[in-house]
Amino acid sequence: MLYAVFMSATLPPFPRPQEPVGEPELLQLSGADDEPCLRADAARNRARLLEAAARLIAEHGVAAVTMDGVAAAANVGKGTVFRRFGDRTGLLMALLDHSARKLQADFIGGPPPLGPGAPPLERLRAFGVAMLYRTSEQLDLQLAAQPEPSRRYIHPSAGALTMHVTMLLRQLTPTADCDLLAQSLMGYLDPALIHHLTRQREMPMERLEEGWIDLVARVTGTAAPG
Repeated sequence: MLYAVFMSATLPPFPRPQEPVGEPELLQLSGADDEPCLRADAARNRARLLEAAARLIAEHGVAAVTMDGVAAAANVGKGTVFRRFGDRTGLLMALLDHSARKLQADFIGGPPPLGPGAPPLERLRAFGVAMLYRTSEQLDLQLAAQPEPSRRYIHPSAGALTMHVTMLLRQLTPTADCDLLAQSLMGYLDPALIHHLTRQREMPMERLEEGWIDLVARVTGTAAPG
């Protein structure tokens, strides 16, 4: 199951704890289809650039993706790449946006337990497992596309995921400081930490999955599944 989770929409305000908490509306990701003023030739250039970047990653890895290399592979000028994506990080994040709708659609309107219809505890467990495996599958791209520290937590992608975890926590532990608890849980799913645990410490993904389930149980004061 391949997921990418970088989103680029303005987040709606989250309801206060005493208000009814429902499912957020599907957030809209930026892209060629969402920009009515984007000229047809610019849309084609954007698609060509993303396809070229994806080919470079598939053939040579993320390190091979440079603004010059993508421009050459797409047969456009380097200025076109900078105008569309700003910098290399913007280009890589746009690649992740291609598959971001999948994860978003699954946890907002997909089948349970990730989507609505399952108890919040089961949804929270499923969300973390999906995030772990999505990050593991795209680890190099995830690391390369991370914003600088000052922008990391204010990027809409981080906000959208944290909002979802906060919503589930408010249903499970309404008297707790769910905003801070959500940040703690999201820290477990950080790509840099997953890189350290799986590649540098050689931990299997099954151990990380079990650790997530255990962490959720301890944070929410519930029993881990037997």
